[in-house]
Amino acid sequence: MRVTVWNEFLHESRGDETVLSHYPEGMHAVIAEGLRESLGAEVEVRTATLQQPEHGLTEDVLADTDVLLWWGHIAHDQVADEVVERVHRHVLEGMGIIVLHSGHFSKIFKKLMGSTCSLKWRNGGDRELVWNVDPTHAIADGVPNPILLQEQEMYGEYFDIPTPDELVFISSFTGGEIFRSGVTYRRGLGKVFYFSPGDQDYPVYHHPDIRRVLANGVRWAQPRKPRTHLPADHHPAGWFE
Repeated sequence: MRVTVWNEFLHESRGDETVLSHYPEGMHAVIAEGLRESLGAEVEVRTATLQQPEHGLTEDVLADTDVLLWWGHIAHDQVADEVVERVHRHVLEGMGIIVLHSGHFSKIFKKLMGSTCSLKWRNGGDRELVWNVDPTHAIADGVPNPILLQEQEMYGEYFDIPTPDELVFISSFTGGEIFRSGVTYRRGLGKVFYFSPGDQDYPVYHHPDIRRVLANGVRWAQPRKPRTHLPADHHPAGWFE
């Protein structure tokens, strides 16, 4: 599997001390490290960031990517529309995409969902319990129920997304809120997994159970057939005779 981990890399590059204490080389580096540790020889991982030419997501990179992981927060508006269109096309042609945490407000996720993707939030270091509500799902394989995160940003309903194809995880928080924290979709030939735990102020991507979810997500989202464009073709009568 060929995986690209994309991170806007602004909190870290601007010297945010809290973020750097957890992710000194960037959140993308820790996510990539977790995938390499979990998947070993199964996976080849590269990283890309907002500041690179074409945000590191050139046509060649995307053509060589089976699954793209996307983390963004404070620079959604800085992502070029032409790059969003390019990523969208590759998803429709079969590339998997995993959108993480505040990536719910990214241009690409909103385009894939066709909705505002708005939600309720509170960053107060809440305890989060990530409940597995579909224990037979491949993304939940080997994951404890619940995953305990001692500190995390609260995300709550209503989450303005289409009804998921599959609901894998629901989270509960100390304030009493609940949230659909792990959902899947099919778009064209591609698979989409949104997973909410992962605020930059907390070491969530070091957590072994979160790493297991992301590794499972990559396995699930990878294309099973060669990627292809789906054209609208004229179909003559009698083609099967």
